[in-house]
Amino acid sequence: MEALSLPAALALVAGGGAGLSPERRAALGASLPLLQRDYRFERVWFWGCIQGLRGAYYIAEGLGPNRAAPRSRLYSLNCLDWSLLTPATKEMLALAEQLKGRFQGDPSFEYNVAEINAEAAARLTEGGKEPVIKEEARLIATIEQIDRAVGIVPRGAFVKTPIGSVHENRHFEGLSLVEAKKLSSYFHFTEPVNLKNKTLLEKANLDPSTDFLDSLEHDIPRGSWSIQLEKGGTVVVLRSLLWLGLTFYHVPMTRQFGYVYFGTGEKNLDLPFML
Repeated sequence: MEALSLPAALALVAGGGAGLSPERRAALGASLPLLQRDYRFERVWFWGCIQGLRGAYYIAEGLGPNRAAPRSRLYSLNCLDWSLLTPATKEMLALAEQLKGRFQGDPSFEYNVAEINAEAAARLTEGGKEPVIKEEARLIATIEQIDRAVGIVPRGAFVKTPIGSVHENRHFEGLSLVEAKKLSSYFHFTEPVNLKNKTLLEKANLDPSTDFLDSLEHDIPRGSWSIQLEKGGTVVVLRSLLWLGLTFYHVPMTRQFGYVYFGTGEKNLDLPFML
């Protein structure tokens, strides 16, 4: 969610109960421009909030010229002071997937890996590492998991150049209302997986400059997205049922779109049984 349009964007996703207090909005309005200046980001996105038992993590993402490049992620406990997060590793992602329950809200809190997975703890011990994982590492991995699974953009909002870099499409003027109500009009803003498995015949009808990402229509399990029209039919809102709390909005025929996460950072593992 673009930092500059944060107040208006939050109003468009408020139908699902997501929001910030006036104090938090004011703090973000003051700190995010400073964050962009100090770290020399081209753009700053407010990613959302993961609520813990004793506090909340507010997340921001910094972007460079190439929008497909790894993003710099930062977190804050008060929306004023920000700390840079290290990139997620495969080990972090594997361990974080096994952690259950709510976040504590304390970055220094330690989870005992031996209580979760004895084999993983043994491997860490053999490698000379402590068999514990800090909540900060779990936070890094959870943000990465959510971005990969449900971080989405409208079709045509970004273009891929012949050299492989991805930039905002200056000619994008929004989806039509008819197209905006289709799952096929939205893409995962991450490295494609299903696209690589398409046949040459299926790829023949795709535009390589805009259709370089995976569409939501093939997401598993089917039915993991809810599409609704709000604000008198002027705003299309998509909500993830897999990661409850992720809300995406798009105002048809305009350049306004974005997503934000307000949740506990827990995956809805019961979704296949609920559909």
